[in-house]
Amino acid sequence: MVDEVADDGEVIAASADRPDLFAVIFDRHAASVYGYLASRLGQQIADDLLADTFLAAFSARQRYDSARAGVRPWLFGIATNMIARHRRDEVRRHRLTSAAARDDDGGHDDRVTAELAAQAMRPLLSAALAGLSQGDRDVLLLIAWEQLSYEEVAAVLAIPLGTVRSRLNRARRKVRAILAANSVVTVDEE
Repeated sequence: MVDEVADDGEVIAASADRPDLFAVIFDRHAASVYGYLASRLGQQIADDLLADTFLAAFSARQRYDSARAGVRPWLFGIATNMIARHRRDEVRRHRLTSAAARDDDGGHDDRVTAELAAQAMRPLLSAALAGLSQGDRDVLLLIAWEQLSYEEVAAVLAIPLGTVRSRLNRARRKVRAILAANSVVTVDEE
């Protein structure tokens, strides 16, 4: 039996013969993965993607490298892929909806567009994050929100450590520029 002090790699290895043991991985890491998903996409979508993330992890557990120090970067990598897939699906749905709306009268289309624009309004930071490329945003959020190390982010995204550093630097620079350009408070007003 796997005890509470077994590391993640041992638990995953043991779950090959006893699939029910994978619940230990869920119990240990679901809250942090859920927090990451919810901060990126909201709680409602995070509920679904959390289940999808752990289902994918469970399905891929035979391929997990148990020599890794922990399973967290692996799980965040799967979650990041789920976010990307969700966003691609959203874009596809939006294109289909837009194409169908063009067939309707302009009044309904205008109302839908106005409602979507109102919902899209978020604090300045959200706008700054939205201005980043997906790769830059993923690096920034994994480091800032999930407090992963540079090395862990490199493992999550399967990119070199130098790429993590350059993406983080670029993301920080872009966010600062966007925030400064849209700032309501100036130095003279303080």
